[in-house]
Amino acid sequence: MFDDKSKKFKNQYVPLKKLNIDEYKQFVGSEKINNLKYLAEPLKRKVWANVNSTVIGGGVAEMLQSTVPFARSLGVDARWFVIEGSPEFFTVTKKFHNLLQGIKEPITMEEVFHAYLDTIRWNTERTKVVGHMVVVHDPQPAAIVMSGNIYGQLLWRCHIDTSEASRRIWRFLLPYINHFDGAIFTTKEFMKDQIQIPAYEIHPSIDPLKKKNYLYTKKEALKVLRDLFNKHNVDPKRPIVLAVSRYDIHKNQKGIVQTFKYLKEIVSKKIKPYLIIVGNTAADDPEGNKRYKEILDEIDGDKDIYAWINIENNDECIGALMTLADCFIHIPTKEGFGLVVTEAMWHSCPVIGSKVGGVKIQIINEETGYIVEPFQSKLAAKRIKSILENPSEKKELGKRAHKRVKDNFLLPHLVEKYLVLMRYYLEIDNQIPDFRINELTYKEIKQALYGRTVWPFSSTDLKKRVETIWEGLI
Repeated sequence: MFDDKSKKFKNQYVPLKKLNIDEYKQFVGSEKINNLKYLAEPLKRKVWANVNSTVIGGGVAEMLQSTVPFARSLGVDARWFVIEGSPEFFTVTKKFHNLLQGIKEPITMEEVFHAYLDTIRWNTERTKVVGHMVVVHDPQPAAIVMSGNIYGQLLWRCHIDTSEASRRIWRFLLPYINHFDGAIFTTKEFMKDQIQIPAYEIHPSIDPLKKKNYLYTKKEALKVLRDLFNKHNVDPKRPIVLAVSRYDIHKNQKGIVQTFKYLKEIVSKKIKPYLIIVGNTAADDPEGNKRYKEILDEIDGDKDIYAWINIENNDECIGALMTLADCFIHIPTKEGFGLVVTEAMWHSCPVIGSKVGGVKIQIINEETGYIVEPFQSKLAAKRIKSILENPSEKKELGKRAHKRVKDNFLLPHLVEKYLVLMRYYLEIDNQIPDFRINELTYKEIKQALYGRTVWPFSSTDLKKRVETIWEGLI
């Protein structure tokens, strides 16, 4: 879908195919699409740049694969840049991710300076990113804000649940974050008090035109999955409990396996369900294969449980599985949003989700699915049992779940908010966006009057600053 079209920047990706914006009218209506065209009119040929750390794997990359061509179809010059990193860089940024989500993990100054900051410096010495609005996604590229080689209205987009972030890693990242012109969080509860720049709430979304989100008939889904089911001897007549996510400690696949094993003890003997767990690896997540092996150990040869990784025709198969599945389970311990929940709900598949992060934003308990605590395995199993034994319950939950996604979590809703932000930062509109989640601060007013605060970037000053933070002295 993407190709390298830039001679100036090795990792600038642009869509290979043009998109017709009117194709989305069938999902959100003509009024929404016409409003998007109105918002985009003064932004035509204006550059909206995005920077992240991988082009494949994970929700951020998936959204950018759709967001960039969608914005370009409106006439906005949307661009996508991907920083390069070594295995050591992705190892340390994975630690950032874990620490920001409350997992205690050792991390050294050596890793921070050499694996992280040296990689950022290497990228920025070879790269210039210029845009009217530049959105930098997550911690991996956050430090480029200090490089002096990125220009425009700069916004940091956090896709991670930082509600219980490690104080040390947060204080390390905070000077970088506060050097941006604004920050975007999935929900207000992820925003920390120390944020001294304008902050906004934008929910992620799914693209209804993506292969994964095609609404198959049951017959079509079985055709897509025929080879995969034959390969693993899956009987399509048996009920399917489905789980899809990266193999990651926060995704709690062990808890899902435990839930299913308890389910088999309590569900009607006439019902013989499968549990199918599907996950992919991501270029910026070096722990995936290790976690996958741990899940296989937890399964311990149970013939009713399948755990697959990097399956062929991934998007088509995931969409087909969500069409056939009787219910979907996603009970992470931490979750920035959980696009897999959105996808399952879009396919009218009832979801049992955990009461964390973005999952609880999507699921209205007992209306569009069920909410449990991450380790309430027995309660989760009882919810699944109820769905498997009551077809009418499954149908009603699924119908309401689909409507909730249609009304709130489709791609046009996401792009609309970014266009509003772009108009605001380019002073086309003066009214503060209604999804702003913090008050105007003195520092914000000062920056608006005098420009961005200068923080010396010499290696000596930088090292001294970071060492002070690291030792917890300020």
